[in-house]
Amino acid sequence: MNRLARPTTLFALVAMTAMTATFASSAPAHAPRQYTIEQFMATTSISGASFSPGEDRILFSSNETGIFNVYSMPVGGGKPTPVTASTTDSTFAVGYFPNDARVLFTRDQGGNELNHLYVMTPDGKERDVTPGDKLKAQFEGFTHDGASFYATINDRDPKFFDVYKFDAKTYDRKLLYKNESGYDLGDISDDGKWIAFSKTEGSANSDIYLLNTASGDMKLISKHDGQKQYQVAQFDIDSKWLYYLTNDGSEFTRVKRYAMADGAQQEVEKADWDIAFTRFSFNGKYRITAINADGTTVIKMYDAATGASVPLPKLPDGEITAVTIARSEKQMAFYVNGDRSPNDLYVFKFGDKSASKLTNSLNKDIDPDDLAEAEVVRFKSFDGTAIPNIFYKPLQAAPKAKAPALVWVHGGPGGQTRRGYSALIQYLVNHGYVVMGINNRGSSGYGQTFFLADDRKHGREPLWDCVEAKKYLATLPYVDGDRIGIIGGSYGGYMVLAALAFQPDVFNVGVDLFGVANWVRTLESIPPYWESFRTALYQEIGDPVKDKQMLSDISPLFHADQIKKPLMVLQGANDPRVIKPESDDIVDAIRKKGLPVEYVVFPDEGHGFTKKKNQIEGYGAVLKFLDKYLKGDATSGSMVGGM
Repeated sequence: MNRLARPTTLFALVAMTAMTATFASSAPAHAPRQYTIEQFMATTSISGASFSPGEDRILFSSNETGIFNVYSMPVGGGKPTPVTASTTDSTFAVGYFPNDARVLFTRDQGGNELNHLYVMTPDGKERDVTPGDKLKAQFEGFTHDGASFYATINDRDPKFFDVYKFDAKTYDRKLLYKNESGYDLGDISDDGKWIAFSKTEGSANSDIYLLNTASGDMKLISKHDGQKQYQVAQFDIDSKWLYYLTNDGSEFTRVKRYAMADGAQQEVEKADWDIAFTRFSFNGKYRITAINADGTTVIKMYDAATGASVPLPKLPDGEITAVTIARSEKQMAFYVNGDRSPNDLYVFKFGDKSASKLTNSLNKDIDPDDLAEAEVVRFKSFDGTAIPNIFYKPLQAAPKAKAPALVWVHGGPGGQTRRGYSALIQYLVNHGYVVMGINNRGSSGYGQTFFLADDRKHGREPLWDCVEAKKYLATLPYVDGDRIGIIGGSYGGYMVLAALAFQPDVFNVGVDLFGVANWVRTLESIPPYWESFRTALYQEIGDPVKDKQMLSDISPLFHADQIKKPLMVLQGANDPRVIKPESDDIVDAIRKKGLPVEYVVFPDEGHGFTKKKNQIEGYGAVLKFLDKYLKGDATSGSMVGGM
């Protein structure tokens, strides 16, 4: 069964070789041309890849028109053809049907995350195959013969996702598993005899269960002690082995496999970093593995029969992501993403020496030489812990032209700032801001011990890492230590508010993108379909009933009287994860103090901003705010004059 990956962080958006990096240059590399937010947003964002049944076309998602829609283009290159034409709700490709030209896609309503699955027929007719109110439907893959597909839907009980098998012609559905225990579907064997589930037991603790579809028996196959992660990867093509990821016995996740016949378990692959996923091509000829190597994705490909490494084509600088191998196993599609170049789609035919580039996503008016290449730096925090960061230096910054700086905090908890193109980061760096994406303790990708180091310590140790990041930035010869702010989205937005409330004299300004202000309310209002990892969330952050006082103590809203520096807040009105009252209340509290606070709300967005018009408005406003309160002279003291 071919499945889609799911995000691993809860409140989330959207690395290095030395303990500290040295920056030898005393003069700017060159004075870069500065670009407007409109120019940065004229870059096209694309994702997804699915080959047509004849493998002559490829399907993907693109925001070329300003909102995400589904497009198709020839594998040999050419102009993309729109498949959908939504002007209101972002629409994303799932894939071609294996045996005909129909297209499967998904969309929600204004960012509320209640996605449905839709079919587009070749004559342009659209059909919702998962109709209903307040439900969420997730595609889980086609059967090997393409006659059916699987989906998980929470229409019976909003807390749990039942497993259904859909007839690919009639769209009639059959219930395969009634989920009443918070299992997450992992994979279904091609012979249909087994369903593998993952079950979250804690913030870094999960198990694997196997369902015998004939007998209905459910079996735990991952008995272990302590907090260890077990995650389903995929059944092999012959349904003889279940491949899975685990960090049991090590700091990092590796690949193992479980024999369906007798339960024997074998080591398959390990690395010095977390293995993010491993999966097989359609007929099992190839196995593809992705390694999260210090904030960069490294793809490995193997001949599944021999285990021999399969060489990948020579490509420009950047990382390969989202590998899709065609059903014929004669060609594959993938993306290449670099610090200065957004996702571009490539197709490679096995046996050729080079791949074909199908897209040019970066706005042609932007010279990549005017953008910043990231590097990985580490500093030692207050207790000696090494903290990894993704660092961007403006080309114009120098000791004689010191730049303001920003500590960029990722979402999560448990997310990771990674290398790769970010229009917002490049926009800020292009306009003269040093940006350091901190991977504070609790971030993923650096081992189990580091990942667990923030549990029930939010507002304290992870925040103190951000304070140390500010101190580190101030030591750099081209950074103005008196002009350092903090910015972050989702959980990172919480860190911004926490920094201003609990460390009020450290940062000069804060930019909060839909961050948590009141943990009690946020934990009480989580979407019902998060039920399967409610226990993990409570273990990570706190129980809103049992730990109400502790959660109040670390909630910035209840300590807003301590905030004294300018704040900007951006929020999607339909956000189901961090609801709008979180931002409303913190903004109201700051306004009552008469402090500078700017608030931008988008009525047609959710947890993150997907529409170009909103990105232009929001990100443009961020730069204006920073130019006024961080680059300008109005960054000292407790300023007055609320906005």
